[in-house]
Amino acid sequence: MTKPIAWLALALLASSGAALAQGASDEPDLTMYARIRDEGLSRSRIMDYAFQLMDRIGPRLSGSPNLDRAVAWAVERMGEVGLENVRRDRWGEFGMGWRQRLVSVTLVEPDTASLPAIAAPWSPPTSGPVTGEVVYVKGFSEESGFAPLRGTLRGKIVMLGRAPGLPEVTPIDRPLFERFTDAQLAEFTQPAAAAPTNPEALEQAFAAAAFYERLSRFFADEGVRAVLTPTGNNQRGGMSGMLGADWNYAMGMRAHRRDHAMQVPVVVVSIEDYGRISRLLERKERVRVTVQVDAEFTGDRIDGVNVFGEIPGSDATRSAEWVMVGAHLDSWHVGTGATDDGAGVIITLEAIRILRAVGVRPRRTIRIALWTGEEQGLLGSFAYVTREIAALPRLDTPAQQLLPEGMRRPAGAPVPKPGQARLSAYYNLDQGGGKIRGVRLTGRMAMAPIFERWFAPLEDLGVTAVSPRGGCASDCVPFEEAGIPSPLFLQDPLDLPTRTLHTSADTADHLIPEDLKQAAVVVATMLYNTAMRDEVMPRR
Repeated sequence: MTKPIAWLALALLASSGAALAQGASDEPDLTMYARIRDEGLSRSRIMDYAFQLMDRIGPRLSGSPNLDRAVAWAVERMGEVGLENVRRDRWGEFGMGWRQRLVSVTLVEPDTASLPAIAAPWSPPTSGPVTGEVVYVKGFSEESGFAPLRGTLRGKIVMLGRAPGLPEVTPIDRPLFERFTDAQLAEFTQPAAAAPTNPEALEQAFAAAAFYERLSRFFADEGVRAVLTPTGNNQRGGMSGMLGADWNYAMGMRAHRRDHAMQVPVVVVSIEDYGRISRLLERKERVRVTVQVDAEFTGDRIDGVNVFGEIPGSDATRSAEWVMVGAHLDSWHVGTGATDDGAGVIITLEAIRILRAVGVRPRRTIRIALWTGEEQGLLGSFAYVTREIAALPRLDTPAQQLLPEGMRRPAGAPVPKPGQARLSAYYNLDQGGGKIRGVRLTGRMAMAPIFERWFAPLEDLGVTAVSPRGGCASDCVPFEEAGIPSPLFLQDPLDLPTRTLHTSADTADHLIPEDLKQAAVVVATMLYNTAMRDEVMPRR
């Protein structure tokens, strides 16, 4: 392992003119490594970016006024660091704009208590505070379940069960915060058997969501005043005491479209409060609550917009080629979208700032992309890839039509467009704010020796693992499907999978400055290397 003193010796050797040139050998340019590291660790702006994006702007639900503010902020930051060709890029119509202003749930009987709550995304408002008796409706998936409920729900607050049983507050028997151990990193470098897949799972999920659209209309017709639904839990019990909000809490996965809008106000409460009310109802206690949802629809046909900026290439033969780095600017409306994916946004912005600050003149153009609509099905990135990189044919069966286009199953091989040959690689940041510990190659093993060379001078920063495995479930998916090498950074998970993912805990308090600085240095270095090598990254 390269110790810090050894690294300093290498850097001094490089600065004296003994560094090996970047080229086909992929030997690191140690002078540039040292300059990137010094800028990123000594003069970082990353926590300024975190404050501006998470604390000042806050959550950034797709289509919301806050996302508009974030887009304007990103354009301003890109211009501030000297990027060229900075632009908003419309990718299509998203749907309804929406924001919540005030949500409250108060237990009125048999006790009085204020219950923390959040509106489900794109919930309609209540007509001021509404009070009603709570009734429990068990989960069901067929319209035959409507019959016994007819005429029984008018004026009621429905506590809606979705799973066969009530959510449980499971014991927390393992740490909720994790960094990869040396043993885990070593395991990642070995191939792993492909996980079993169920191609019909998404169809089933979206079919179930379509049923909940019909249930929403049924509740409205029956005069239901509001619906309460519980925050979900995870296997490690990390959701206890928090609120969650994403697709799974709305009545339908297309609630952002006017023709699929929810018909009744839907409010999410904690597992514990949902459990208390459930136990009261089981003992035949009369339960009444007051619910208020002050929410505003800000438009019916809001445009989806990505944001791009570039460091132009300087090589006469390579400047028409480019390397990309991206993250998604949108978030859910619970918390402030700090780890998902505000961390990815500020890491990419800081990486680009570092490169501009050290005066790089890359052979290829380096392009940053901040996507929107990721949380609703990779909408912005899929639109970009299919317009610029390759057509991605999709199945068009009735079941598949319920899914966003980017999530549908392929119906044939990609059809390359001119950009396919010119895009060297795409790096995606959507794994939280942990340190980068290596890279996943998604089976593209021709890249392994390249990253092994590139990582060698970064060992003292903890960057070692070159893994053959995949793992992307974000905006890298359409790029990988289009045949673009999309190395996925392997980051320490921290508490993203256990506590912050789509929850009220997803705030800047869960960001670790030193981790973010390290990640930005690594990303900047990999972008520089990719932009400078003689050839594009190896294809399959």
